[in-house]
Amino acid sequence: MPVTPPPREHDVLVTEAHRELLGQVLDKWSLAVMNELCAAPNRFNELRRAIPAASQKSLSATLRRLERNGLVERRLLSSRPIAVEYRLTPLGKTAREPIDALLAWSSAHLPEIDRARQAFDAGLADD
Repeated sequence: MPVTPPPREHDVLVTEAHRELLGQVLDKWSLAVMNELCAAPNRFNELRRAIPAASQKSLSATLRRLERNGLVERRLLSSRPIAVEYRLTPLGKTAREPIDALLAWSSAHLPEIDRARQAFDAGLADD
């Protein structure tokens, strides 16, 4: 049986639950939906207009994932016809700060990342 080394002081425990959650919250459509819902609650069609590149199926699946994870809530509005509105939950609002930090980091380092990608891709062309 393999021996697992003891954790180091700087190690971060990344479990399957972490990977699943981050995969569901940090994908491109989830980030776009959460960005729109930070400004104000939206109906489905308002989200579709705000994120035109997302298909109806992708947007529906994204909203369901975010709702399942407790970040978005779905409310039935008592209007005629009945409408559905999506809004960030209090838990969803707490995700804003770490997401903003990741976006700031990526913006600050995008030139370096682009150079690394170009160098890597050029190396692949040489192979």
